[in-house]
Amino acid sequence: MKLGLIGYGAIGRHVEAAGLENIELVSVLVRRPRAEGVLTHEPDRFFAHKFDAVAECAGHEAVRIHGQRVLENGADFLVTSVGAFTDTALFDRLLAAAKASGRRLILPSAGIGALDILSSAAVGGLESVTVTVRKDPSAWKGTIAETLVDLDGLTAPYTVFDGPVREGARLYPQNVNISAAAAIAGLGLDRTRVVIVADPTLTTHIVELEAKGTFGRFTFMEDVAVSEENRKTGKLVAMAMVKSVRQLASTLVVAA
Repeated sequence: MKLGLIGYGAIGRHVEAAGLENIELVSVLVRRPRAEGVLTHEPDRFFAHKFDAVAECAGHEAVRIHGQRVLENGADFLVTSVGAFTDTALFDRLLAAAKASGRRLILPSAGIGALDILSSAAVGGLESVTVTVRKDPSAWKGTIAETLVDLDGLTAPYTVFDGPVREGARLYPQNVNISAAAAIAGLGLDRTRVVIVADPTLTTHIVELEAKGTFGRFTFMEDVAVSEENRKTGKLVAMAMVKSVRQLASTLVVAA
């Protein structure tokens, strides 16, 4: 299977380093010129290759700029920056491109678990879904949270957002893509609640998911180590992306 990557940071580097069986990394699209092997900063050069799948690991803007072209060129598109789909027009455009080309728009589990049970529960009907994201104050640097509270001076947990995922994922595009994935798997972006907390007592990232519906109720919690490359994301995100890419070419697929 021929794979392309968009982005070569905390996630992309780990996908390349995994050396996945039956998968050839053909090209990696990056923002700035870099003379390293398969890396290129020129979109036309990147898209001159024939891919079976392209994995996005670069942020919302990369999804907006390159997503449709990936699908129209005949490749499946794996999106980690699911928060980009708070833009309904973008989501609809990519779904239409996938349908027209006979390819798939794939939203990997990435940094959050329990999407399998959540999407299963949605079949029978959901009443409520809440995603709570807790990270240390440094993870919220460079976001709108800096205008709401003195992040460096925090001595207790502070809720920087509590509301629908569509708005929360738009305001915090690098931090809560997981909430958008949960929303699309379940009740949707407008009916799924996200609570975002800057917590100075933490050295890890904690994500909690609670859902209620005709199936009953379930809760999920993960407490994950922070990525050395990017404090806004957890180590688990890269690991999960490796798993998702590996399954594209695997004869055994678990938790599809």
